[in-house]
Amino acid sequence: MLPKTRRPLFSKNLLNENVWSLHSLDPLPMNGPDFGSPGEDADLVEVEPQKKQEILENKDVVVQQVHFEGLGRTKDDLVMHEIADVFKAKNLIDVMRKSHEVREKLLRMGVFRQVEVLIDTCEGDDAVANGLDVTFEVKELRRLTGSYNTMVGNNEGSMVLGLKLPNLFGRAEKMTFQFSYGTKETSYGLSFFKPQVGNFERNFSVNLYKVTGQFPWSSLRETDRGISTEISFPIWKTSHTLKWEGVWRELGCLARTASFAIREESGHTLKSSLTHSMVIDSRNSSILPKRGALLKINQELAGYTGGDVSFLKEDFELQLNKQLSWDSVLSTSLWGGMLVPIGDRPSSIADRFYLGGPTSVRGFSMYSIGPQSEGDYLGGEAYWAGGVHLYTPLPFRPGRGGFGDLFRTHFFLNAGNLCNLNYGEGPKAHLRRLAECIRWSYGAGIVLRLGTIARLELNYCIPMGVQSGDRICDGVQFGAGIRFL
Repeated sequence: MLPKTRRPLFSKNLLNENVWSLHSLDPLPMNGPDFGSPGEDADLVEVEPQKKQEILENKDVVVQQVHFEGLGRTKDDLVMHEIADVFKAKNLIDVMRKSHEVREKLLRMGVFRQVEVLIDTCEGDDAVANGLDVTFEVKELRRLTGSYNTMVGNNEGSMVLGLKLPNLFGRAEKMTFQFSYGTKETSYGLSFFKPQVGNFERNFSVNLYKVTGQFPWSSLRETDRGISTEISFPIWKTSHTLKWEGVWRELGCLARTASFAIREESGHTLKSSLTHSMVIDSRNSSILPKRGALLKINQELAGYTGGDVSFLKEDFELQLNKQLSWDSVLSTSLWGGMLVPIGDRPSSIADRFYLGGPTSVRGFSMYSIGPQSEGDYLGGEAYWAGGVHLYTPLPFRPGRGGFGDLFRTHFFLNAGNLCNLNYGEGPKAHLRRLAECIRWSYGAGIVLRLGTIARLELNYCIPMGVQSGDRICDGVQFGAGIRFL
């Protein structure tokens, strides 16, 4: 009888050929290659194909060692926290699954550009019969990387250039310089990001920035120069962010025809504020979800940490999505907010809410609902907006299973109001004020999902409840962005 030799359970060649690759968790092939060649006088036992996976799943194994190959400036403690679950695996399928999960975590760190996994039998004096070694072969990102992309948001597009120093000190720190040039906004900034080792959802960041924006609906130009610090952390199923921001704001007229109310707002202000945000998001997609819910609540308090602007600002966003028959989705959403000035100074036009346009109350021009002066929209201190949407596949399903699945038919009903409140009055008076002069619209159109980046809408809108001074878009309206009502 030939002497028995130990062969690896998963060879590197098999991984490269995607036979037993950990890049996918598809079921194991029923007619895959044998793990070893039997001796000439060995008894051949034929195993039914449907039972091969059961044998692998039921085989008890022990992960004895986990190796990393290719680590350079990355610190050991950063990866040690991520591999702990691999040692808890009890069978071969579990080792594959947990190794795959670790691989995904390592890639999400933003430290490695490539991660490969090799699973082999243990060798050496301390090896046990069912012992396994797991090896992660990694390639770190370069010390300096660059990027060029486009960004869509608030019905505008921009070109973004960036330079990044990833894994700056070996624990997934990141320093980024970014320049953005858009149709209405130009910005550049420098940021530093530091996650907590072992829990990347807990992180700290510092940002320095300058942003110049043009707001033609208000004949306003604004330049912000500021610094901010953020701490993000999860609590149960919620994500929280605490932020301090100090910003020097310069407001000016965009055109000579700007109203006197806009000219009064011109000048310099210094805002120092504390912000808290809470998010609960169970949606399957942030662009065009089919199921799940979103709840986002923001609070901002300005003036107590310095500056010459004082206010309390609250706003929320709620979205519910339900998948129906025939691959249709019913979506409902509700937005609302209130700004309360503190002290004798009125609120600034830069801090108020704005409503209207293809991303909120459709059928109205961009931010053209609410208080205005000589055609310049001034924003409001309180608002609400709601919508009901029905998304269905295209008629006759052209391109089904491919490009056609990126398109959806869209039927909608939107409503909302934006106004200023007299805070000397009671809550009932405030509700009556918000219930007056409700703008609403309905229509239908087509939605195009651009991956996980943004979505485009082309709708035929019929605006209703139009008030004096509102600008409407009766007919075809185009919208692009990430956040839609």
